[in-house]
Amino acid sequence: MSDKNLAPPCGLYCGACEYIGNNCLGCGNVLGKPFWTEKMSVNICPLFDCCVNSKNLEHCGLCNELPCDLFKSFYDPSLSQEEAMKSVASRQNELLKRKEIGTEDWIKLKVKE
Repeated sequence: MSDKNLAPPCGLYCGACEYIGNNCLGCGNVLGKPFWTEKMSVNICPLFDCCVNSKNLEHCGLCNELPCDLFKSFYDPSLSQEEAMKSVASRQNELLKRKEIGTEDWIKLKVKE
């Protein structure tokens, strides 16, 4: 059984993160409050808050507004503009794949990578 708490609404896979188990337990386990929120001076990940808390969706790929302005503007601030746009596009593609095959099968693919 795969851990859906490692499949956040943003299109990343927490299981592949270098911080998982050390500074973070995965977005689902911490209810959208991973370690970096404190560093960014926010109480909760804005994508998690919008998607899960406000819209009651499992992930952004299920939202009719994808890619919204929030989604397009939300990325690792250490990335260059070009890297950021690639990251946003990659997350969007992952979410569309996840929507098509379902979260369980998507996680199985991510675990194999």
